[in-house]
Amino acid sequence: MTWEDAVRCLIGDPSQQDLVEACYFDLPLKRAAERYAQSGEWRAINHLIGPANGLAVDVGAGNGIVSYALARNGWGTVAIEPDPSELVGAGAIKRLARETQVEIDVRPGYGEQLPVGNGVASLVIARQVLHHARDLDNFCQEIARVLRPGGRLIAARDHVISGPRQLQPFLDSHPLHSQYGGENAFTLKAYRAALMGAGLRIEREIGSLQSVINYAPYTIDTLREEIARRMGPLRRLSAAALRPLPVMRSALWILSTLDRRPGRLVSFVCRKE
Repeated sequence: MTWEDAVRCLIGDPSQQDLVEACYFDLPLKRAAERYAQSGEWRAINHLIGPANGLAVDVGAGNGIVSYALARNGWGTVAIEPDPSELVGAGAIKRLARETQVEIDVRPGYGEQLPVGNGVASLVIARQVLHHARDLDNFCQEIARVLRPGGRLIAARDHVISGPRQLQPFLDSHPLHSQYGGENAFTLKAYRAALMGAGLRIEREIGSLQSVINYAPYTIDTLREEIARRMGPLRRLSAAALRPLPVMRSALWILSTLDRRPGRLVSFVCRKE
């Protein structure tokens, strides 16, 4: 199957509609993109990047939800997407731009050879993209090339494994990998080495439960409920103990440092030296 085929199957499965919405694959795309622009994940990312300041490049833009949010907030936006799909690729982004009347410059290309000039971008966003890299070092070098000095990279929601033995269990658990075979994950050491080797200083590494950027579509409240549920007989006591927001945030921070699940999500905030 192609990626588009796999997503169509997911959309057509009534039992998977929660996952479809969590991935922003629901239709019409205009509604899904607006929902993403209002989401806790995007609010957290937008807090990191601040006001619009020049050109933003959305690498591996998919169906364009991040490109839409950037353009809607006033960034000059270039969407890089190799798949021409009208459902999950460049065709979808172009349609979204027309329907919402936002300006998005859609260009075909892969992360290892970005169709963008040297030092022109103030911001690069790669949402759920780095773990798909065929050559992670080259991918990060290309991101650094297109960033201006002082420009920033937000690499969001990338899959992490603790070592090679975790890769297959992660792939086996992924809901779409068995259909299209395109998933992957790297160790934290590999991500850090590739980013820093490209001249990108890691300003912040965000663990799996340290921000809604990674744990969406969960929220603080639904995570509190889930943690309490897993405590069994201590459920009510746990829920009460975690009710104060500072306590809950501290608990999530600690749990992130202990998290060793195959395929857990991590995000990086980097700056070009």
